[in-house]
Amino acid sequence: MNKIVTISRQYASGGREVAEKLAMKYGIPFYDRELIARAAKESGFAEAAFDNIEMKATNSLLYSIAMGMNAYGSPDIGYTHLSLDDRIYIAQSNAIKKIAEEGPCVIVGRCADYILRERADLINIFIWSSMPYRIKRAIERDGVEEENVEETILKMDKRRANYYNYHSIEKWGVLTNYHLAIQNDFRGVDKTVEVIKQFVDSME
Repeated sequence: MNKIVTISRQYASGGREVAEKLAMKYGIPFYDRELIARAAKESGFAEAAFDNIEMKATNSLLYSIAMGMNAYGSPDIGYTHLSLDDRIYIAQSNAIKKIAEEGPCVIVGRCADYILRERADLINIFIWSSMPYRIKRAIERDGVEEENVEETILKMDKRRANYYNYHSIEKWGVLTNYHLAIQNDFRGVDKTVEVIKQFVDSME
C-alpha cells in the first residue's frame, strides 16, 4: 500500500478504532496522539497546547475571536502577528506534512485531509455511526454520564466542525470532501476496516 489515508470521524463513532486497525492491517504507522507528541517535540510547544486549541472550538464565533479572525487572510497582517493558537496549528500542519513525506500511514483528524489536499496519494475517509451506537460507546468507553451523553456527543461534533471550518475553506463532514464515507455500526468495526481496505487497494 502506497497511500496516505486520513480518517475523519464523528465523536464516538468508532472511527479511531477503525483507523488503528486499518494501519495494523497494512503494517504502516498510525498517528493520533502520536502526531501531537511529534509536533510538540519539533516545535517546542507543550503537548497540552495542541489539545487546548481544539477544546476552544465549542463556539465558532468565540473560537474565531480567540484565534485571531484575520490571521491568515489580511494582507497588512504579517506572519509575526499570528496568534499563539495559529502558530500551534501551523506547527501541527508541518508535522503532518513531514509524516506524509515519510511514507504510507493512517492519520486521524486534525485537518489532515485538508492539510494534505494537494497530494496525489491521498485517500480521505469519513466514519459516522447512528446516535444509539454513539451513545453506547460514549458511556462505555469514555465514561460520559448517561444523562448528558447526547449533549456531549453533539458538543464534541460541533467542536470538531468549528476547528476544521476555521482552519480550512471546506466544511467538516461534507461528503464531497471525502473519497469514501461509511457507517461504522452498520456491519461493525472489523467489517468497516475490510471495506476500507478493499477500497484503498482498488486505488493502487
